[in-house]
Amino acid sequence: MSGGTPPAGFPVPLSILELANVSSGSTSEAALAATTDIARGAEGWGFDRLWVAEHHNMPSVASSSPAVLLAHLAANTTTLRVGSGGVMLPNHAPLVVAEQFATLEALHPGRIDLGIGRAPGTDGLTAAAIRRAQGTGADDFPQAVAEVQAFLEDAFPAEHAYARIGLMPRPSAGPPIWLLGSSGYSAQLAGLMGLPYAYARHFSRRNTLPALELYRSSFRPSAALDAPYAMVCTGAVAADTAEEAERLATSGALAMLLMRAGQPGPIPTPEEATAFEWHGDAAEHLRRWLGNVAHGLAEDVLTELEGIQRETEADELMLTTSIHGEAPRVRSFELIGQALAARAQPLGSARARG
Repeated sequence: MSGGTPPAGFPVPLSILELANVSSGSTSEAALAATTDIARGAEGWGFDRLWVAEHHNMPSVASSSPAVLLAHLAANTTTLRVGSGGVMLPNHAPLVVAEQFATLEALHPGRIDLGIGRAPGTDGLTAAAIRRAQGTGADDFPQAVAEVQAFLEDAFPAEHAYARIGLMPRPSAGPPIWLLGSSGYSAQLAGLMGLPYAYARHFSRRNTLPALELYRSSFRPSAALDAPYAMVCTGAVAADTAEEAERLATSGALAMLLMRAGQPGPIPTPEEATAFEWHGDAAEHLRRWLGNVAHGLAEDVLTELEGIQRETEADELMLTTSIHGEAPRVRSFELIGQALAARAQPLGSARARG
Protein backbone atom coordinates (compact mmCIF):
# COMPACT_ATOMS: atom_id res chain seq x y z
CA MET A 1 0.00 0.00 0.00
CA SER A 2 1.19 3.50 -0.75
CA GLY A 3 -0.26 6.83 0.17
CA GLY A 4 -1.58 9.36 -2.28
CA THR A 5 0.11 12.46 -3.61
CA PRO A 6 0.07 15.54 -1.37
CA PRO A 7 -1.75 18.47 -2.96
CA ALA A 8 0.45 21.37 -3.97
CA GLY A 9 0.98 23.62 -0.99
CA PHE A 10 0.39 20.97 1.70
CA PRO A 11 2.88 18.47 3.17
CA VAL A 12 0.74 15.29 3.11
CA PRO A 13 -2.34 13.96 1.31
CA LEU A 14 -5.70 15.30 2.52
CA SER A 15 -8.79 13.12 2.58
CA ILE A 16 -12.43 13.31 3.72
CA LEU A 17 -14.51 11.32 6.21
CA GLU A 18 -18.23 11.63 5.49
CA LEU A 19 -21.04 10.62 7.84
CA ALA A 20 -23.87 11.87 5.58
CA ASN A 21 -25.03 14.11 8.42
CA VAL A 22 -28.78 14.69 8.61
CA SER A 23 -29.65 18.24 9.64
CA SER A 24 -32.63 19.50 11.60
CA GLY A 25 -35.42 20.30 9.13
CA SER A 26 -33.84 18.24 6.36
CA THR A 27 -33.93 14.60 5.19
CA SER A 28 -31.72 11.56 4.77
CA GLU A 29 -32.09 11.90 1.02
CA ALA A 30 -30.63 15.42 1.16
CA ALA A 31 -27.80 14.24 3.40
CA LEU A 32 -26.82 11.46 1.01
CA ALA A 33 -27.08 13.79 -1.99
CA ALA A 34 -24.66 16.18 -0.27
CA THR A 35 -22.21 13.34 0.35
CA THR A 36 -22.40 12.53 -3.36
CA ASP A 37 -21.77 16.20 -4.24
CA ILE A 38 -18.75 16.25 -1.91
CA ALA A 39 -17.35 13.10 -3.53
CA ARG A 40 -17.76 14.54 -7.01
CA GLY A 41 -16.20 17.83 -5.98
CA ALA A 42 -13.34 16.25 -4.04
CA GLU A 43 -11.67 15.05 -7.23
CA GLY A 44 -11.09 18.63 -8.33
CA TRP A 45 -10.49 20.07 -4.85
CA GLY A 46 -7.23 18.25 -4.22
CA PHE A 47 -8.47 15.48 -1.90
CA ASP A 48 -7.05 11.98 -2.18
CA ARG A 49 -9.85 9.77 -0.84
CA LEU A 50 -13.28 9.86 0.75
CA TRP A 51 -14.41 7.39 3.38
CA VAL A 52 -17.84 6.80 4.91
CA ALA A 53 -18.46 5.60 8.46
CA GLU A 54 -20.86 2.92 9.66
CA HIS A 55 -23.32 4.11 12.30
CA HIS A 56 -26.71 2.76 13.32
CA ASN A 57 -29.76 4.19 15.10
CA MET A 58 -28.34 7.72 15.00
CA PRO A 59 -30.80 10.34 13.67
CA SER A 60 -27.92 12.57 12.57
CA VAL A 61 -26.06 9.98 10.49
CA ALA A 62 -27.34 8.38 7.26
CA SER A 63 -24.27 6.25 6.46
CA SER A 64 -25.50 3.00 7.98
CA SER A 65 -24.51 0.81 4.99
CA PRO A 66 -20.97 1.68 3.84
CA ALA A 67 -20.72 -0.90 1.06
CA VAL A 68 -23.99 0.25 -0.54
CA LEU A 69 -23.06 3.93 -0.28
CA LEU A 70 -19.53 3.30 -1.57
CA ALA A 71 -20.87 1.56 -4.67
CA HIS A 72 -22.88 4.69 -5.43
CA LEU A 73 -20.00 7.09 -4.71
CA ALA A 74 -17.52 5.11 -6.78
CA ALA A 75 -19.96 5.05 -9.70
CA ASN A 76 -20.32 8.83 -9.47
CA THR A 77 -16.57 9.56 -9.48
CA THR A 78 -13.66 8.55 -11.69
CA THR A 79 -10.35 8.94 -9.83
CA LEU A 80 -11.19 9.45 -6.15
CA ARG A 81 -10.37 6.59 -3.79
CA VAL A 82 -13.42 5.65 -1.74
CA GLY A 83 -13.59 3.43 1.31
CA SER A 84 -15.00 2.63 4.70
CA GLY A 85 -13.99 4.59 7.74
CA GLY A 86 -15.01 2.17 8.75
CA VAL A 87 -16.91 -1.07 8.61
CA MET A 88 -17.57 -2.10 12.22
CA LEU A 89 -16.39 -5.67 11.92
CA PRO A 90 -18.11 -7.13 15.02
CA ASN A 91 -21.41 -6.34 13.26
CA HIS A 92 -20.60 -8.54 10.25
CA ALA A 93 -19.37 -11.95 9.21
CA PRO A 94 -15.79 -11.62 7.85
CA LEU A 95 -16.67 -13.51 4.65
CA VAL A 96 -19.54 -11.11 3.88
CA VAL A 97 -17.25 -8.08 4.34
CA ALA A 98 -14.62 -9.68 2.11
CA GLU A 99 -17.20 -10.42 -0.59
CA GLN A 100 -18.63 -6.90 -0.49
CA PHE A 101 -15.27 -5.19 -0.81
CA ALA A 102 -13.94 -7.66 -3.35
CA THR A 103 -16.98 -6.80 -5.46
CA LEU A 104 -16.31 -3.07 -5.07
CA GLU A 105 -12.66 -3.59 -5.99
CA ALA A 106 -13.57 -5.66 -9.06
CA LEU A 107 -15.96 -2.94 -10.20
CA HIS A 108 -13.56 -0.06 -9.46
CA PRO A 109 -10.00 -1.46 -9.53
CA GLY A 110 -7.42 0.40 -7.48
CA ARG A 111 -9.91 2.82 -5.91
CA ILE A 112 -11.29 0.96 -2.88
CA ASP A 113 -10.12 1.04 0.76
CA LEU A 114 -11.39 -1.29 3.49
CA GLY A 115 -11.15 0.46 6.84
CA ILE A 116 -12.15 -1.77 9.76
CA GLY A 117 -13.21 -0.74 13.25
CA ARG A 118 -13.80 -2.62 16.49
CA ALA A 119 -16.56 -0.48 18.04
CA PRO A 120 -20.23 -1.28 17.30
CA GLY A 121 -21.02 2.18 15.91
CA THR A 122 -24.25 2.23 17.88
CA ASP A 123 -25.93 1.57 21.22
CA GLY A 124 -26.09 -1.82 22.91
CA LEU A 125 -29.66 -2.65 21.92
CA THR A 126 -29.07 -1.88 18.25
CA ALA A 127 -25.80 -3.81 18.30
CA ALA A 128 -27.64 -6.83 19.68
CA ALA A 129 -30.24 -6.55 16.90
CA ILE A 130 -27.51 -6.36 14.24
CA ARG A 131 -25.57 -9.30 15.66
CA ARG A 132 -28.56 -11.53 16.38
CA ALA A 133 -27.30 -14.22 14.03
CA GLN A 134 -23.61 -13.40 14.20
CA GLY A 135 -22.40 -14.89 17.45
CA THR A 136 -19.31 -12.65 17.42
CA GLY A 137 -18.17 -9.66 19.39
CA ALA A 138 -15.35 -7.23 20.01
CA ASP A 139 -13.27 -9.94 21.71
CA ASP A 140 -13.07 -11.80 18.39
CA PHE A 141 -11.78 -8.72 16.55
CA PRO A 142 -8.17 -9.82 15.85
CA GLN A 143 -9.32 -13.21 14.53
CA ALA A 144 -12.07 -11.58 12.44
CA VAL A 145 -9.60 -9.11 10.88
CA ALA A 146 -7.26 -11.98 10.05
CA GLU A 147 -10.13 -13.87 8.42
CA VAL A 148 -11.11 -10.91 6.23
CA GLN A 149 -7.48 -10.59 5.17
CA ALA A 150 -7.16 -14.32 4.47
CA PHE A 151 -10.35 -14.39 2.39
CA LEU A 152 -9.21 -11.41 0.31
CA GLU A 153 -5.71 -12.83 -0.19
CA ASP A 154 -6.69 -16.52 -0.53
CA ALA A 155 -4.26 -17.16 2.32
CA PHE A 156 -5.90 -19.73 4.59
CA PRO A 157 -3.58 -22.68 5.32
CA ALA A 158 -4.53 -25.81 3.41
CA GLU A 159 -5.67 -27.53 6.61
CA HIS A 160 -8.00 -24.67 7.59
CA ALA A 161 -11.70 -25.41 7.02
CA TYR A 162 -12.17 -22.07 5.25
CA ALA A 163 -9.49 -22.94 2.69
CA ARG A 164 -12.27 -24.69 0.77
CA ILE A 165 -14.23 -21.44 0.45
CA GLY A 166 -13.49 -19.58 -2.77
CA LEU A 167 -14.03 -15.85 -2.57
CA MET A 168 -15.97 -14.50 -5.53
CA PRO A 169 -15.53 -12.17 -7.20
CA ARG A 170 -11.75 -12.39 -6.86
CA PRO A 171 -10.16 -9.16 -8.10
CA SER A 172 -6.55 -9.26 -9.28
CA ALA A 173 -5.58 -7.34 -6.14
CA GLY A 174 -7.63 -6.96 -2.99
CA PRO A 175 -8.40 -3.55 -1.48
CA PRO A 176 -5.91 -2.38 1.18
CA ILE A 177 -7.06 -3.04 4.74
CA TRP A 178 -6.76 -0.28 7.34
CA LEU A 179 -7.37 -0.57 11.07
CA LEU A 180 -9.23 2.32 12.67
CA GLY A 181 -9.37 3.33 16.28
CA SER A 182 -9.04 5.79 19.11
CA SER A 183 -7.21 3.64 21.64
CA GLY A 184 -3.99 1.78 22.24
CA TYR A 185 -5.66 -1.56 21.47
CA SER A 186 -6.29 -0.87 17.79
CA ALA A 187 -2.99 0.99 17.44
CA GLN A 188 -0.96 -1.95 18.71
CA LEU A 189 -2.94 -4.48 16.67
CA ALA A 190 -2.40 -2.45 13.49
CA GLY A 191 1.31 -2.35 14.24
CA LEU A 192 1.60 -6.06 14.96
CA MET A 193 -0.34 -6.92 11.78
CA GLY A 194 1.71 -4.49 9.68
CA LEU A 195 -1.37 -2.58 8.50
CA PRO A 196 -1.96 1.14 7.95
CA TYR A 197 -3.63 2.83 10.91
CA ALA A 198 -6.22 5.63 11.01
CA TYR A 199 -6.63 7.44 14.32
CA ALA A 200 -9.88 9.23 15.26
CA ARG A 201 -8.49 12.46 16.69
CA HIS A 202 -11.82 14.20 16.06
CA PHE A 203 -13.35 12.54 19.11
CA SER A 204 -10.31 11.43 21.11
CA ARG A 205 -7.67 14.13 20.86
CA ARG A 206 -5.98 13.42 24.21
CA ASN A 207 -4.75 9.95 23.29
CA THR A 208 -3.53 10.84 19.79
CA LEU A 209 0.22 10.93 20.37
CA PRO A 210 0.38 7.88 22.71
CA ALA A 211 -1.66 5.81 20.25
CA LEU A 212 0.52 6.79 17.30
CA GLU A 213 3.69 6.08 19.27
CA LEU A 214 2.36 2.64 20.23
CA TYR A 215 1.47 1.94 16.60
CA ARG A 216 4.90 2.90 15.34
CA SER A 217 6.81 1.09 18.08
CA SER A 218 4.72 -2.07 17.61
CA PHE A 219 4.98 -2.09 13.83
CA ARG A 220 6.20 -5.22 12.09
CA PRO A 221 6.77 -5.12 8.30
CA SER A 222 4.24 -7.14 6.32
CA ALA A 223 3.20 -7.85 2.76
CA ALA A 224 0.98 -4.77 3.04
CA LEU A 225 3.55 -2.30 4.40
CA ASP A 226 7.31 -2.01 4.80
CA ALA A 227 6.99 0.85 7.30
CA PRO A 228 4.23 2.37 9.45
CA TYR A 229 1.66 4.54 7.70
CA ALA A 230 -0.58 6.61 9.96
CA MET A 231 -3.57 8.73 9.07
CA VAL A 232 -5.07 11.18 11.55
CA CYS A 233 -8.73 12.21 11.23
CA THR A 234 -9.64 15.62 12.62
CA GLY A 235 -12.58 17.99 12.52
CA ALA A 236 -12.47 20.93 10.12
CA VAL A 237 -14.97 23.66 9.22
CA ALA A 238 -14.29 26.43 6.72
CA ALA A 239 -16.69 29.23 5.84
CA ASP A 240 -16.70 32.59 4.10
CA THR A 241 -16.15 34.31 7.45
CA ALA A 242 -14.49 33.16 10.66
CA GLU A 243 -17.66 34.01 12.59
CA GLU A 244 -19.80 31.81 10.36
CA ALA A 245 -17.34 28.92 10.69
CA GLU A 246 -17.60 29.09 14.48
CA ARG A 247 -21.40 29.27 14.32
CA LEU A 248 -21.45 26.16 12.16
CA ALA A 249 -18.94 24.31 14.33
CA THR A 250 -21.08 25.09 17.39
CA SER A 251 -24.04 23.28 15.80
CA GLY A 252 -21.93 20.11 15.69
CA ALA A 253 -20.89 20.64 19.31
CA LEU A 254 -24.53 20.82 20.41
CA ALA A 255 -25.41 17.68 18.44
CA MET A 256 -22.68 15.73 20.24
CA LEU A 257 -23.63 17.16 23.65
CA LEU A 258 -27.27 16.13 23.20
CA MET A 259 -26.30 12.67 21.98
CA ARG A 260 -24.12 12.09 25.04
CA ALA A 261 -27.02 13.24 27.21
CA GLY A 262 -29.25 10.56 25.68
CA GLN A 263 -31.10 12.98 23.40
CA PRO A 264 -29.83 12.13 19.90
CA GLY A 265 -31.33 13.96 16.98
CA PRO A 266 -30.49 15.61 13.67
CA ILE A 267 -27.76 18.28 13.69
CA PRO A 268 -29.30 21.40 15.32
CA THR A 269 -29.37 24.72 13.51
CA PRO A 270 -26.70 27.35 14.28
CA GLU A 271 -29.48 29.48 15.75
CA GLU A 272 -30.41 26.70 18.19
CA ALA A 273 -26.76 26.25 19.07
CA THR A 274 -26.23 29.98 19.64
CA ALA A 275 -29.31 30.20 21.85
CA PHE A 276 -28.33 27.18 23.93
CA GLU A 277 -27.29 27.93 27.51
CA TRP A 278 -23.63 26.95 27.53
CA HIS A 279 -22.94 26.78 31.26
CA GLY A 280 -20.88 24.48 33.49
CA ASP A 281 -20.03 21.15 31.89
CA ALA A 282 -21.72 22.21 28.66
CA ALA A 283 -19.45 25.24 28.38
CA GLU A 284 -16.40 23.05 28.91
CA HIS A 285 -17.66 20.65 26.24
CA LEU A 286 -18.03 23.54 23.79
CA ARG A 287 -14.55 24.83 24.60
CA ARG A 288 -13.00 21.41 23.98
CA TRP A 289 -15.04 20.84 20.83
CA LEU A 290 -14.05 24.12 19.23
CA GLY A 291 -10.46 23.48 20.29
CA ASN A 292 -10.53 20.13 18.48
CA VAL A 293 -12.05 21.46 15.25
CA ALA A 294 -9.90 23.51 12.88
CA HIS A 295 -12.35 26.26 11.94
CA GLY A 296 -12.31 29.67 10.32
CA LEU A 297 -11.30 30.97 6.92
CA ALA A 298 -9.97 28.18 4.72
CA GLU A 299 -6.36 29.40 4.75
CA ASP A 300 -6.46 29.55 8.56
CA VAL A 301 -7.85 26.02 8.62
CA LEU A 302 -4.98 24.80 6.44
CA THR A 303 -2.46 26.49 8.70
CA GLU A 304 -3.97 24.77 11.75
CA LEU A 305 -3.99 21.43 9.92
CA GLU A 306 -0.30 21.87 9.14
CA GLY A 307 0.31 22.24 12.87
CA ILE A 308 -1.59 19.02 13.57
CA GLN A 309 0.45 17.22 10.94
CA ARG A 310 3.73 18.43 12.42
CA GLU A 311 2.66 17.47 15.93
CA THR A 312 1.51 13.97 14.98
CA GLU A 313 3.91 13.34 12.06
CA ALA A 314 0.90 11.88 10.28
CA ASP A 315 1.45 10.49 6.79
CA GLU A 316 -2.02 11.70 5.83
CA LEU A 317 -4.80 13.84 7.29
CA MET A 318 -8.51 13.10 6.96
CA LEU A 319 -11.07 15.84 7.56
CA THR A 320 -14.59 15.41 8.88
CA THR A 321 -17.20 18.16 9.03
CA SER A 322 -20.23 17.62 11.28
CA ILE A 323 -22.31 20.79 10.93
CA HIS A 324 -25.88 21.82 10.15
CA GLY A 325 -26.88 22.12 6.51
CA GLU A 326 -25.93 20.30 3.35
CA ALA A 327 -24.78 23.40 1.45
CA PRO A 328 -22.42 24.63 4.23
CA ARG A 329 -20.88 21.15 4.46
CA VAL A 330 -20.19 21.04 0.73
CA ARG A 331 -18.98 24.64 0.81
CA SER A 332 -16.52 23.92 3.63
CA PHE A 333 -14.65 21.34 1.57
CA GLU A 334 -14.87 23.51 -1.56
CA LEU A 335 -13.30 26.45 0.29
CA ILE A 336 -10.46 24.29 1.57
CA GLY A 337 -9.91 23.07 -1.99
CA GLN A 338 -9.85 26.64 -3.26
CA ALA A 339 -7.30 27.58 -0.60
CA LEU A 340 -5.11 24.67 -1.70
CA ALA A 341 -5.38 25.83 -5.31
CA ALA A 342 -4.46 29.37 -4.30
CA ARG A 343 -1.35 28.08 -2.54
CA ALA A 344 -0.34 26.26 -5.70
CA GLN A 345 -0.92 29.26 -7.97
CA PRO A 346 2.44 31.01 -7.54
CA LEU A 347 4.26 27.74 -8.18
CA GLY A 348 2.18 27.12 -11.29
CA SER A 349 2.78 30.66 -12.54
CA ALA A 350 6.53 30.31 -12.01
CA ARG A 351 6.54 27.11 -14.01
CA ALA A 352 4.58 28.77 -16.78
CA ARG A 353 7.07 31.66 -16.93
CA GLY A 354 9.96 29.24 -16.98
